[in-house]
Amino acid sequence: MLRALVVDDEAPARSELRFLLDEAGGVEVVGEASNAVEALQLIKAIPYDAIFLDIDMPGLSGMHLADVLSNLERAPAIIFVTAHSEHAVKAFEVAATDYLVKPVELDRLRHAIGRVAGLEGGTRIERIPVEKAGRKILLSVEDIYYVMAKDDYSYLFTDAERYLSTISLAQLEQRLEPRGFFRVHRRYLVNLSQVKEVVPMYGGTLLLTLQDSGATQVPVSRRRVPALKRALGL
Repeated sequence: MLRALVVDDEAPARSELRFLLDEAGGVEVVGEASNAVEALQLIKAIPYDAIFLDIDMPGLSGMHLADVLSNLERAPAIIFVTAHSEHAVKAFEVAATDYLVKPVELDRLRHAIGRVAGLEGGTRIERIPVEKAGRKILLSVEDIYYVMAKDDYSYLFTDAERYLSTISLAQLEQRLEPRGFFRVHRRYLVNLSQVKEVVPMYGGTLLLTLQDSGATQVPVSRRRVPALKRALGL
């Protein structure tokens, strides 16, 4: 059972989330807080596996609390639960495990819990083995902007370099999805925290502009558009 803290300034919202977490299973709510300061005090006193965190609260916001928690030696997984979808990209920048928009659907909540359970089970991947000029390199996940399939291999792109990996795109998707990566196309996997702009294209597709120095553009297939919009809160 994951030990969880629910943080929301509205008591009915906390009660509703507790009910849904009980329905979803796999989580024991061992604490509640009505603001970020109170939550921080609880987190310092009790080890939590996950925090279900609202963003818009009086005083210190949930996003600011997430920034503070990122400095802890053993930070709990953060799942934002908010009525506002426009903060999704920022949420992945502070390494949130997931981002849920109210009203929360039970299946979506179960998916978020599964992500946290995977991290607690040791599947959190910090570095990916790649090759460059005959050398083996361990590439930090946060440095990866996007991944492109190349036959049975993959190319991983940072801001200024391209690296070859013998891991397939499908395998990388499974390993990196809990870290905020999203399969936008049969050939592309994108780090959502590195998305700068989303441009609608003819035929219902999208084009993503990344934050790298070359302003790389990555296509989104029509089939993946609805799920990507949900992930970005669009």
